[in-house]
Amino acid sequence: MKIIKKSAISLFVLTICASIIAQTAIKVPKNKYKIEDDVKIGRQAAQEVESKMPILRDAEVTRYVQYIGDRLVRAIPPELQQPQFRYTFKVVDASDINAFALPGGPMYINRGVIEVARNEGELAGVMAHEISHVVLRHATAQATKMNNPLNQILAIGSVLGGAILGGDLGAQLGQLAVAGYFLRYSREYETQADILGAQIMARAGYDPNDLANMFRTIEQEGRSRGSGKPPEWLSSHPDPGNRYERIRTETRYLSVSKNPTKVTPEFLRVQQKLRSMPPAKSMEDIQRGSRNSKIYNGRYERDVPLPSTRTTTYYNNGIFSVNVPINWEVVEETNNEVWFAPRGAYGKEGITHGAIIGTSPTNSQDLRQETQIFVNDLLRNNDYLRQGEGFRRTTLSNREALSTLLEGRSPITKRIEIVTIFTTLLRDGNLFYVITVVPEDERADYEQAFSRMRASIRLNSR
Repeated sequence: MKIIKKSAISLFVLTICASIIAQTAIKVPKNKYKIEDDVKIGRQAAQEVESKMPILRDAEVTRYVQYIGDRLVRAIPPELQQPQFRYTFKVVDASDINAFALPGGPMYINRGVIEVARNEGELAGVMAHEISHVVLRHATAQATKMNNPLNQILAIGSVLGGAILGGDLGAQLGQLAVAGYFLRYSREYETQADILGAQIMARAGYDPNDLANMFRTIEQEGRSRGSGKPPEWLSSHPDPGNRYERIRTETRYLSVSKNPTKVTPEFLRVQQKLRSMPPAKSMEDIQRGSRNSKIYNGRYERDVPLPSTRTTTYYNNGIFSVNVPINWEVVEETNNEVWFAPRGAYGKEGITHGAIIGTSPTNSQDLRQETQIFVNDLLRNNDYLRQGEGFRRTTLSNREALSTLLEGRSPITKRIEIVTIFTTLLRDGNLFYVITVVPEDERADYEQAFSRMRASIRLNSR
């Protein structure tokens, strides 16, 4: 028995060694750029993306994709880790089946990907593939191949959205169509991302076969939608040849958990939550709406008319009503937010005078905590602003409310801007907010208008 047992152990060890040896070794592509360049390019591009694309503001969904992302990042092989990279994971409120990662770590997953995935493993597969492009620095490696000078690379990084969206909306993000090479990688790089993605999945406790399965799921979804075009993710991630079989072959060489993560309660809950929301628009619809919106076609002027003392009432889907100066226009309107501004105070970069009113999902009934989360999100998207004070107690529509003040030098007017945020909780759990915006040197001219507007707000029984 002892001899047989020893032979069995030897055979087991040899089998493991053979598996390790058989795992495909990935050679990091030649790259003449510094790690810092990837980080800088990604940071610039992320700012452009988040200022133009509809990021889903739902704490539970964001935490879930961040959890999966963090789990995969921890599974990156140690020799490929880059401490300077900062991986973040956000959901874009768009129906298209697409995801993309920027150099240095920012990743964006369209809502459509989460809704069509059959289990958490398939969603993790898409994310592991994108993480692999970042880990192997494929963006700057591809630029190295094309021998582009660094200043051009940085310029492209600042308008990378053109590659993400394409067409007119891509041009809206930067007027530089050639940026496409950043996200439409070669078949060689696609193979590398497939293989490393499979390895990362196995190390993280997922089944790499789910990455292969997700490609099939996306293909089937594309056919069922009958558009005649493949989903965007397949268009920007061309099949290097026998992709499905290649991933499954690699999986046989990996140490895969006997009980890999598949369908989880968290996955089902998040997927159901997304499906219960109003249907997400396609990027084409978002593009069309952006080009037709007043804010997109607005123009900034130095002399902005003072707010009129006469008002008009705005009603929002039965959630609230508010009286605003009659010379303010509705310059942007979505399902959960409306922007008001006078002529000369709005354009592609946002508003310089006026107000934004809307609702945001929450994860608790703690008004102070949820307001700080909301403020932090606002600060991330407007990095010139700083929170200048704590919270003050106030009321909105006879409800307990909080206010806080942000300030900073506006990149539009080059003047100090004062942003005041008022929040209260609705009975359905959402956060209701009012944001007022005005240059500091015109603050006194707007105080009465802002005060009358807040006093006029009427919330329904939600």
